[in-house]
Amino acid sequence: MKARIKGEPVPFDIAQIHFDQQGLVPAIVQHARSKQVLMIAYMNREALDRTLAGDHVWFWSRSRQELWEKGATSGNFLMPKGLTVDCDGDAVLVLAEPTGPVCHTGAPNCFFNQVVPPEDGLGPEILEELAQVIAQRNRDRPEGSYTAKLLREGIDRIAKKIGEESAEVIIAGKNGVPSEIIWEVADLWYHTLVLLEATGVPLPAVYQELAKRRK
Repeated sequence: MKARIKGEPVPFDIAQIHFDQQGLVPAIVQHARSKQVLMIAYMNREALDRTLAGDHVWFWSRSRQELWEKGATSGNFLMPKGLTVDCDGDAVLVLAEPTGPVCHTGAPNCFFNQVVPPEDGLGPEILEELAQVIAQRNRDRPEGSYTAKLLREGIDRIAKKIGEESAEVIIAGKNGVPSEIIWEVADLWYHTLVLLEATGVPLPAVYQELAKRRK
């Protein structure tokens, strides 16, 4: 009997895969060459059979409750190059070659949102802090400060910047890339706070207006 080397691939009977109560198993898709994790979805037995027998990767859509061929709508297919199962038989790893962006946002893969630990002051308080910094720049007008420069140039310049940043937010939203949206919304919020400072409108007044509209 030949001894098996640890980590060596082992033939696995498809009938031994543990599908959950809905008849599904998680399917992690990895780039066959770069080994980058591309996405995760779910397969039922038919999606698994079609993937093994065909040229493209298939999944089961839990939201639509139907089989779906990845790329059938977008044209960005996944071509299967290999399939393995974890040690417990309850997760599938699909090695595939993508023909285009994998994520529906147009990103190469679905894993681009970085999780960061919570920090003190990371929340609505950051707006208060930023408003205070802008107010200080208005008082001191330090040389080299972009905020002080905007305030010196006046409302027309500040309003123009808000218009530009609003357009950037719209473009980022249509692109659907979260990192771009976050960046552009932060720019818009900053310039809006500068406008509030330039016009003498306190930030809490905006909070009060939002509170009135909540009803």
